[in-house]
Amino acid sequence: MNSQLGIDIAKRKFDVALLNDGKYKTRVFDNTQAGFGQLMEWLEKHGAINTHACVEATGDYGTELATFLHDHAVTVSVVNPAQIKGFAQSELARTKTDKADAKLIARFCQAHVPAAWQPPPASVRQLQALARRLDALNEMQRMEANRLDTAHALVVPSIQEVMAQLEQQINIIRETIKQHIDSHPDLRSKRELLESIPGIGETTVTQILTFLVGAQFSHAKQVAAFLGLNPQQHDSGTSVRRKVRLSKTGDARLRVAFYMPAIVAMRYNPIIRAFSQRLLAAGKPKMLVVGAAMRKLAHMVYGVLKSGKPFDPALALIK
Repeated sequence: MNSQLGIDIAKRKFDVALLNDGKYKTRVFDNTQAGFGQLMEWLEKHGAINTHACVEATGDYGTELATFLHDHAVTVSVVNPAQIKGFAQSELARTKTDKADAKLIARFCQAHVPAAWQPPPASVRQLQALARRLDALNEMQRMEANRLDTAHALVVPSIQEVMAQLEQQINIIRETIKQHIDSHPDLRSKRELLESIPGIGETTVTQILTFLVGAQFSHAKQVAAFLGLNPQQHDSGTSVRRKVRLSKTGDARLRVAFYMPAIVAMRYNPIIRAFSQRLLAAGKPKMLVVGAAMRKLAHMVYGVLKSGKPFDPALALIK
């Protein structure tokens, strides 16, 4: 494998940089199935079908492309954005454009040769499609609700009718998701494991099954980093002491999905409740404690999925 393909992906398009013998070839494609096909033609044109492709783990935007490349026998790695950011800092990279980022990712791929990615099972990919549709419907419903607040009386009935139709479709998709999970034993068993954790509810279960099942993690800290829940400290010399914050380098939607469960867990999950109370008693800011509770919850999620055993507070250790 003599070349590396860095991919900087966005919602509607993606930039690629093909690195071969220290030289780059760059191109921009639409983030669509047609664009994926054009990428393959471009790689064939440059004799780079055996390239090693790297794309950042940025949620849904890159999953379809990574799956397409895998299905077409291209070695593809899905890399945590925090690793790319760290690599950029090591290079003292200053230029921040999509093309420059694609080149950076190609160099990272060459330097670190990350492990090949395997797509999630078909059942999870189908669940991801349903979850994306549910997100889109919820977003449309929020947009219509915002319009209703300032709408002229003449258009209010139209908005209300659209909102009612959206609500109907949302309920249909939610039921379809439930039936889909019920009909696949592996997803059903994982749902039961996740629901054993106090604080984890139906919405969060779906998000976790969508984004984490099938992902390749070797320890709980990798899950926290994937979610952007790992603490980030900034100290410099003796004078700069900034507050410790979450890195927020992972998938924002999944991170948001952990927020309310963490709040609930701080009251009803015995492990997280004791953990949070200890931090609060030590004078830690409330939001820092919430972030720590989210991280602890992510560790518990990894634990039950890895072990295949329901949550047991007697076995969970406070760290």
